[in-house]
Amino acid sequence: MHNNLVILAGGASSRMKKEAISDNLTAEEIAQANERSKGLIGVGASGRPLLDYLLLNAKKAGYKNIYIIIGEQGELFKEFYGSRNTDNDFHGLNISFAVQYIPEGRVKPFGTADALFQAVEQFPELNTQQYSVCNSDNLYSAAALLALRETSSPNAFIAYDREALEFPSERISRFAIAKLDQNNQLLDILEKPSADVLADYKDVEGKIRVSMNAFKFNGSTLYTHLKNCPVHPERDEKELPTVLLNAVKENPNTTIGIPFSEHVPDLTAKEDIADVKEYLKQHYPVLDWEA
Repeated sequence: MHNNLVILAGGASSRMKKEAISDNLTAEEIAQANERSKGLIGVGASGRPLLDYLLLNAKKAGYKNIYIIIGEQGELFKEFYGSRNTDNDFHGLNISFAVQYIPEGRVKPFGTADALFQAVEQFPELNTQQYSVCNSDNLYSAAALLALRETSSPNAFIAYDREALEFPSERISRFAIAKLDQNNQLLDILEKPSADVLADYKDVEGKIRVSMNAFKFNGSTLYTHLKNCPVHPERDEKELPTVLLNAVKENPNTTIGIPFSEHVPDLTAKEDIADVKEYLKQHYPVLDWEA
């Protein structure tokens, strides 16, 4: 099993910075939402960031080496998790920072595939190893993260049961859905699915599966696809699902969808803050790093 987890935290957080629809946030929460990367918003006990809880689950799942991809203005991460660029000890985790630089001529980062490509360029050892990748603003369970470590498939992703996600139906309907064969091998990913095609995308369990950006990759075979990832025509970004599909086209039957049915707390917009705080209060009353 591999020991490397790459956490995507260099995005622009543009949706989080939009004006809140609800009025149940404190002035401090609004300020953090407008100024911090989403994973650093203090939603936990004693105002600790959501990223603490993700790191806790990563440790429980057996990861040792954590690579956090931050933006060019990401110095606040180092105040929480270590001042050095590499080899910071945080509760027994070895934490290093990669920086996602914004290309000349752009005003915001170039997407998740670009973030990972810049990370493996800065830490080339990843190109000879296996590693997992996930978002900094989702709280994946220790069980899901462990499943990525345990799979023997060269590439994999957690294929979440759409019905188990506790989001408003309108929000869930916008999630891209995965098409898996009878062995849970990835065949296709459909963005913006319409209701009339859902039946064709059910897996062997009769479930609609979605990705929440929790992946496992083989570094040596993925590198070329990362480097050559095309730009999404609508969003003007290079995205990891595109990399994954291109890898599948070149090497069929190398990317498995690991079925999971559980909620994944998500900090996308200010309206999510109260829900995530309540979830943490219920499920993580204390941050126990020694358990």
